[in-house]
Amino acid sequence: MSYLETTKDIYKKAAETPDVGLCCTTTPVWAFPGLEIPKIMQQMNYGCGSTVHPRDLVNNPKILYVGVGGGMELLQFSYFSRQPEGVIGVDVVDEMLAASARNFEEAAESNAWFDPSFVTLKKGDALSLPVEDESVDVAAQNCLFNIFHEEDLKKALKEMYRVLKPRGRLVLSDPVSEDEMPESLKQDEQLRGLCLSGALPLKDYIKMITDIGFGTVEVRAKRPYRILTPTQYDTPESIYIESVEVCAIKDPMPADGPCVFTGRTAIYTGKDECFDDHNGHILLPNQPLAVCDKTAGNLEALNSPDIWVSPSTYFYDGGGCC
Repeated sequence: MSYLETTKDIYKKAAETPDVGLCCTTTPVWAFPGLEIPKIMQQMNYGCGSTVHPRDLVNNPKILYVGVGGGMELLQFSYFSRQPEGVIGVDVVDEMLAASARNFEEAAESNAWFDPSFVTLKKGDALSLPVEDESVDVAAQNCLFNIFHEEDLKKALKEMYRVLKPRGRLVLSDPVSEDEMPESLKQDEQLRGLCLSGALPLKDYIKMITDIGFGTVEVRAKRPYRILTPTQYDTPESIYIESVEVCAIKDPMPADGPCVFTGRTAIYTGKDECFDDHNGHILLPNQPLAVCDKTAGNLEALNSPDIWVSPSTYFYDGGGCC
């Protein structure tokens, strides 16, 4: 049995008997006016963060969500795309698709605006999506891609890139870890399926995204997720795992490499009217400007006493330099 078959078995059981502790997240369940989320959807929220960000969801977008869970994020996405087939949910597990369909019927009873026709559920594999090229505005996945070994992860990212329209957005939430993951844990099919041993370092995770061709990457949040201790797992040292929320934008790749925002800010404190780096970035006196890591590095390299650059906060909410 391959590790992907093991994963299917885990989520088949989680569809048949909701497992509240399968994926725990400190991310709040976003509340929107007029949106009531059925309790069963919250119990089947098998994610490690959130992929629902209102600034991604303007102008009635067409949305793809891979790995449907209990349907909670599909319902949230429908809130912003109230149109027949506005949201596509793809999953490889028949039982999860059936559970989500039942949950949407319950959601329709408590949400007058919602019609189950807003969501189209499709049987399909993240490695070969049943979706046309350049047909969606937003693609999302929550705590699924970390399960894949790296070659499969590349395939899944390429598929998301393929189906996105130009300047479309890929929104992801996955566990990451800067601690070394022992090979015995990486190869443990059950632990991979439980989202515990496939966590990459954040830098490697982002590089896999930009290597596919995404020109801009935003790290929107990073939070504590799990601790794997020697008393519980086959590891000589405790492993600290965080959950990260990332948005990758399918825009052209800059000649000098991708723009990756990790929550860095630059402030100019000099006496001139402004500071212009002659590369598209103008700093006004004492006005903080969010900058990508590339620009932050260039500004730091100037060694100017009039320019202060913050470290990464791993929280970025738009308004940046690029």
